[in-house]
Amino acid sequence: MTVTVQQLVDANRESLDFTWLAGARGMDRLLGMGGGAPADLVGYLNLIHPARLHVFGRAETAYYDRLDDARHKAILDDLVAAHPPALIVTEGISPDPMMVEYCERDGLPLLSSPLSAASVIDALRYWLAKATAENTSMHGVFMDVLGMGVLISGESGLGKSELALELISRGHGLVADDVVDFRRIAPHAIEGRCPPLLRNMLEVRGLGLLDIRTIFGETAIRPKMKLKLIVHLLRRSVMENEYQRLPLEALTQDVLGLAIRKVVIPVAAGRNIAVLTEAAVRSTVLSLRGIDTMKEFIERQHQLIDQSGS
Repeated sequence: MTVTVQQLVDANRESLDFTWLAGARGMDRLLGMGGGAPADLVGYLNLIHPARLHVFGRAETAYYDRLDDARHKAILDDLVAAHPPALIVTEGISPDPMMVEYCERDGLPLLSSPLSAASVIDALRYWLAKATAENTSMHGVFMDVLGMGVLISGESGLGKSELALELISRGHGLVADDVVDFRRIAPHAIEGRCPPLLRNMLEVRGLGLLDIRTIFGETAIRPKMKLKLIVHLLRRSVMENEYQRLPLEALTQDVLGLAIRKVVIPVAAGRNIAVLTEAAVRSTVLSLRGIDTMKEFIERQHQLIDQSGS
């Protein structure tokens, strides 16, 4: 995902006290092209990284001031030719008039902040990590079950919302129903939130929309959770035709480039799906700790075969 310089300035104007110095017509220049990590998108002045948002602190300014006009011109020529998103001077430093002239002529945004260069870089890297993160929306109910983010998925009519309601009554928490917004916030972490329109709401057939916060209280709602497990509900006939009863390897589903653990539970009359979901979560916790029940069973089976053969 990309963001414009204007979006960056608007989102951080108060916290970083940004002021436009020149190049305002370049406000639509983009950051995040090519999906670079936030650490690559903003940093101290470095001509080796042409697409970076360059920050001038005291050290960079002191170095620049020691150079003659010919060197100034060479640096500015290289900067402008690389077409970076913007330049930021920090700590209230007054930029070189030649720099202001170049930026205005090229439409290169030149911004000023009274904060230290390190503070500006840290704040912008944090903001860019969220603003440029990969995201997607998925259908299902997202829950906090025993402290783990669990997406309950499956075709319509299998009782996902009824399962969520029972889990909530057992002390677990609701994040989102029907539509879940997922965002990759780190190399190995996906965070799920509820769209504002659906916040606190759960739709149950026959009952309509329920305000879970009002009915069950604050503790029944979670603003966000990290996705760790997908519990997929399906009809028993589909389970028998398409899935192994005892899969030798754990199932996974790709979400934003990460393999998320997946458990398939067949739905049938008389089955307590809430208990099965809790058991699936507990089993996943054990797997994350390195305890593989299926592997232990296979090893035990091999041992018995070896013993009988000898």
